[in-house]
Amino acid sequence: MITGKYPNLRLRRNRKESWTRRLVQENTLSPNDFILPIFLIDGSNKKESISTMPGVFRYTINRVSQIVDKAIKKGIPMVALFPKTKNTLKNDLGTESLNENNLVCRAILEIKKKYKNQIGIMCDVALDPYTSHGHDGLIKSNKIINDETIEVLINQSLLQAEMGCDVLAPSDMMDGRIGKIRKALDNSNFKNTQILSYAAKYASSFYGPFRDAVGSKSSLKGDKKTYQMDFRNSDEAMREVALDIKEGADMIMVKPGMPYLDIIKSIKEKFKIPVLAYQVSGEYSLLETAINKKLIQKNAVYESLVSFKRSGANAIVSYYADRIDKILDHLKDELQNKIWLGEFIVYMFNFKNIEVNFFDETQSKMTLSARMLLLKVFTLQKDY
Repeated sequence: MITGKYPNLRLRRNRKESWTRRLVQENTLSPNDFILPIFLIDGSNKKESISTMPGVFRYTINRVSQIVDKAIKKGIPMVALFPKTKNTLKNDLGTESLNENNLVCRAILEIKKKYKNQIGIMCDVALDPYTSHGHDGLIKSNKIINDETIEVLINQSLLQAEMGCDVLAPSDMMDGRIGKIRKALDNSNFKNTQILSYAAKYASSFYGPFRDAVGSKSSLKGDKKTYQMDFRNSDEAMREVALDIKEGADMIMVKPGMPYLDIIKSIKEKFKIPVLAYQVSGEYSLLETAINKKLIQKNAVYESLVSFKRSGANAIVSYYADRIDKILDHLKDELQNKIWLGEFIVYMFNFKNIEVNFFDETQSKMTLSARMLLLKVFTLQKDY
């Protein structure tokens, strides 16, 4: 609550300069805030582009280390694995999800063998990458059957935990699956395996590019509205979250991200539990397309990511995670440019005859765009 009134209270005073804005900023970003999704494909020595997700790729198992190396060096705490399963391995029951030689299991083993516990591994628990119909559960009489699906999800979870997965992330939205998975893990001596529940996963129009990435878009029959949440509801999300926490969830995921900042905030305030946001493929592709067409500035990415932190998210699953250092460095460059340009202008107007050495030294510490502006100012000063 604001105490005081204008003119004694002027909120703009804290916004007057860059240094004071930085001093009182309430939210910041660092690599620790991110989870990097990795898409997997069969084969060898492949890095395959995804047409609907510019700048995002699928990797074969023997090239996964390239992206994991980068993640570790950038300080990202966890990667998330998503497979593009061959159509020949898919069936109505999603049995490939229980194959210890499937893409996810092989990737877990490869990462753990090379990196041990240097980075966490998150695995999706759901059947849609493995079913011929593209749904997250089993189908009977044209309906997604809940309890029978859970039995498969339990076995999928146990297999991934056995391979070395650190964080199981059930994204299927079946009722009661968290409690049953937690019990099965505890009974199998996986008491420390964490569960990140997609408790508030909405039936959204923002998932299209992801479904392209994992190859389920063309096979999906119908929609997922009978198990994923109605985007018009928020109270229902609180009930879903409360149920999953009671059943043993360690963390909660909200998906999609930006259209559901209100849900993130409500969960954080009500339950005081770690909340993660998924900046989904549709959000990513919209931003990338708008930036590439110069409809919006690149800083829109940073703004969108900060919005998750502002709403209360502890971490963000984002396809920008592997570029977060460049995003943050770009902001530092902008700030440094302003500092040096300011010093230069002050110097320029105090001394008519600027020394070349100062100009060269100043210019060397600035980015190209700032140098061009500096050169213009320098030319004007000579005329002055």
